Amino acid sequence: MADETMTVAQLRQAMQQFVDERDWRQFHTPKNLAMSLAIEAAEVMEHFQWLDPTEASEYTLDPARREAVADEIADVCCYLLSLVNALNLDLTDAVLAKLVKNARKYPADQFRGRSR
Repeated sequence: MADETMTVAQLRQAMQQFVDERDWRQFHTPKNLAMSLAIEAAEVMEHFQWLDPTEASEYTLDPARREAVADEIADVCCYLLSLVNALNLDLTDAVLAKLVKNARKYPADQFRGRSR
């Protein structure tokens, strides 16, 4: 599995190469990328919109559905990586910093097993 061997930096570079080969950097403004990211996330959500929890859990057991959902999730990731590139953010630093903030906001001993 590539998740085990490829770094975030390598994914960012691959995404930037894809964009640059098509001369799309001119269109990859933070506004456009943020909007596209939200649109693609909504396309993931659309697959599960009217399913009950059991149906949603079983939805991707069908290979065609699994591929369709994977494609939409990949689109979300591509736009996220492009947005990170456009803003020159360090994604790993941002995620780790947010986890620290969330750990303070939601201490495990107070929120374990709770959805709120």
